[in-house]
Amino acid sequence: MTGRTVGNRTRAARTVALAACASLVLAACGSTKDTQADTAKGDGSGKVGVILPLLTSPFWQSYNDYVPKMAKSEDVDALKTVNSNSDPAQQITDINNQLNQGVKGLVVAPLDSAAISAGLDQAERKGVPVIAVDVAPEKGKVAMIVRANNVSYGEKACEFLGKTVKSGKVVQIMGDLASVNGRERSEAFRECVKKNHPKLKVLEIPAKWESDAAASKLDTLLNANPDIKGIYLQAGGVYLAPTLQTLKSKNLLKKAGTPGHIAIVSNDGIPQEFDAIRKGEIDATISQPADTYAKYGMHYIRAAMEGKTFKPGPTDHDSVIVKHPNGMLEDQLPAPLVTKENVDDPELWGNTVK
Repeated sequence: MTGRTVGNRTRAARTVALAACASLVLAACGSTKDTQADTAKGDGSGKVGVILPLLTSPFWQSYNDYVPKMAKSEDVDALKTVNSNSDPAQQITDINNQLNQGVKGLVVAPLDSAAISAGLDQAERKGVPVIAVDVAPEKGKVAMIVRANNVSYGEKACEFLGKTVKSGKVVQIMGDLASVNGRERSEAFRECVKKNHPKLKVLEIPAKWESDAAASKLDTLLNANPDIKGIYLQAGGVYLAPTLQTLKSKNLLKKAGTPGHIAIVSNDGIPQEFDAIRKGEIDATISQPADTYAKYGMHYIRAAMEGKTFKPGPTDHDSVIVKHPNGMLEDQLPAPLVTKENVDDPELWGNTVK
């Protein structure tokens, strides 16, 4: 995909991984074609439970649509997805319910990086492997984490606004800080601005992935700061519509290239963001890969059910597997920056949604 950049952590991980590969003649080094397998624990058959965090975001709606297609392509017998409706406690209940139904594998998108450990522990006790999608758990056991580099998300947004706005006030509408995603995006954006674009002043809105909170807090912030020049939306699926509506209500929604335009960079890669870029309402988004989240969630759960394991290193699908300090492995999938220059790229999943 065009426009892809890799964050500092990914680059460092790739360097280490490549060095490791050079010394391992026969090792797979993260390849999903030639995995390093323990003694087989099964043939990959059996029902797989899929737990969603929410369905109020177009991003998760798209992921939900991709799941059955990717399950079929990866030869996984997936159950109908379960929606935890933004409730971490409900998510643990959903996991237990699926385990009680006798699933042989789970693909879970955690709502809370710490709270999810209760569900992971239940799955481990029953000998059921788990793949975490989008959010990395803080503890517990998972066979693989499938997500993109969220530090890179914050850095890309920072660099875009730094080059576009150059000086003045910018806002980041943050995600839930109980999620490692919200923390990494927020901290990376903040630190990048401090280091590389000190003429920007960062204002912050904690919105917990909630559209109403984003709208009301942005309204209040704009009343006190009518001179805001840029906005970073950490989740376009829930923040795009309320942000545009709030700006419109204050007569601040100006087309890109015209006086008074507030530069906006978003995060998700949904079709609605692409349309907003084409209209000049926003300037950019980071395409979080809903399609490959579903694909490799299914791929890795089948591999885990077959007893296969993986090592850090480059993969055969333009990503890199990194190892967390807690020992968990994470396949960091590509997430390109999308602007008016590449918004019509047919390789972007947001251009393939019907």
